[in-house]
Parts: sequence; structure tokens; C-alpha cells
Amino acid sequence: MNRVLVVCIGNVCRSPVGERVLKEKLDGVRVESAGLGALVGHAADETAAKIAMRHGVSVDGHAARQFTPELGQNADLILVMEPDHRQKIAESSPHLSGKVMLFDHWTDRKGIPDPFRRSEDFHELVFEQIAAAADGWAQKLAPQGGAQNG
Repeated sequence: MNRVLVVCIGNVCRSPVGERVLKEKLDGVRVESAGLGALVGHAADETAAKIAMRHGVSVDGHAARQFTPELGQNADLILVMEPDHRQKIAESSPHLSGKVMLFDHWTDRKGIPDPFRRSEDFHELVFEQIAAAADGWAQKLAPQGGAQNG
């Protein structure tokens, strides 16, 4: 597994945080993010960035970008935040369906809710879900099945 693409809707809350958390845990794996309805060019959401920073995760330099079939094709694994996102990719790019999985596949398998324009407490809850889900993926994807950095 060399390239992972993390996908949500706007690419300003969940996927940039998921990208950075996963990147810290997977040494040597290229992790990127995109949105199905991206707020192209926007930085990460201010509240999402604030909560991530509280946990030592920086989303500085992030710029939202639109998911395209080409981005998906270049990824070995596409991790989406909600079951509906998987369906949208399957409808628009059926050839990618086999490599699309939920970000929380190894934890809840229910999807991670969108915190956009929600309270700091809700962002905190979402961050915790993302971090736990990233730990699950790191255990599966890291060399020899062991997570990097913890």
C-alpha cells in the first residue's frame, strides 16, 4: 500500500484531519485527501484545525481539492468518511469501487459524522473517532502489521 486517499465532502474538516493523523502513523505511505463537493482552495476549517492542534496534529498548509476519478485511480486505497460517500464514488466511478472503504472500517463501520459548522465539542468527538479509526488502519497497513508512532 503506497498511496491512500482520504475523502469527505468539503475537504476542510474530516478528510484533512484524517489525512494528517494517518500520515503520522504510516511511515513511507503517501496520504492525501480530497472532497466530493470540495471547497476548492480553502484551508482546513478553523475549528477542526484548532481541535487537531490540541492533539498535536497540524493541518497547516492544507488546501481543499475536488475528488476526481484520476485521483482515485492513482490511490491504492480510498478511505471515505460515510457510507454515502462510497456510494457516490461507485456511481460516478464504478471502476474504483473495489478500493473504497470506510475510514472507520476497523472501529464502528458506521461512518464519521460531519462536524462542519458544529460545536467544538462535536469536533472533539469527531477527532477522537478519526484518531481511533486511523489507529485501526495503521495496524493493518504499517509494515509487519505494527503501527508507527504508537
